[in-house]
Amino acid sequence: MDYAPSVELLEATHVFPGPYMFKVVGHTSDNFVGRVVSTVRCGLPEDLEPAFSTRRTANGRHVCVTIEPELPTAEAVIELYARLRDVDGVVMLF
Repeated sequence: MDYAPSVELLEATHVFPGPYMFKVVGHTSDNFVGRVVSTVRCGLPEDLEPAFSTRRTANGRHVCVTIEPELPTAEAVIELYARLRDVDGVVMLF
């Protein structure tokens, strides 16, 4: 769960500003999806709504949130990884 790409790797493989996809897996309880989306939105301009989708595991205990915000820089990607790691209930982040 401590994975975050380096600035150099991000800049070599992505164009900024531009979209960056995060996948956040966590427990389905306590509005996990809402907290993930809120965490991503807090770093974006007010009028931007990031595209996201969800998928539950077969047993229903976990959910994966795939979210793709437009980010201005590679540093913003790394900062968002750090904020997402702090969301209660995160099991995996990639």
